[in-house]
Amino acid sequence: MAGRKISRNALRYAVLLGIQTTAAAFLFWVIFPIFLRVISSIGQQQGLDLEVQLEILIGVIVLQCCYWIRLRWVPIVAPFHNVFVGHLVLFASRVSFFFGGALFSAIFFRHVPELDALPSAAQAIARAAGVLAILFALFCYSLELERLGRAIE
Repeated sequence: MAGRKISRNALRYAVLLGIQTTAAAFLFWVIFPIFLRVISSIGQQQGLDLEVQLEILIGVIVLQCCYWIRLRWVPIVAPFHNVFVGHLVLFASRVSFFFGGALFSAIFFRHVPELDALPSAAQAIARAAGVLAILFALFCYSLELERLGRAIE
């Protein structure tokens, strides 16, 4: 019975981690072209289609739901123990957040100061909340990978 519970937890953990990884990859795939536009058009306001905004919102929600479900109800199950592989997973956790940090830097440290006209306060708050939601989702995913890496070590 105990072995069956461990394997059920392992399956739940694997499914949730797989969905989180898919959602994070989806966010990178959707956001990367936006990031390139921001970098190549410094100082110009960039609009986002409603479809892209919904894709980002769905990616963030899926990532956050899986993260919090896993954190609350599913224990981390290390498939094996290996220090080298654990280090690789820890490295992946850091790398997964690099892009989020780069996006944040591009928007707040390079893009906003060079705008000809600042958006309204409501628009600025909405945009900042959107960027922070993306960053927080990627941060949570990097924490998930970090926990797995520590368990594997």
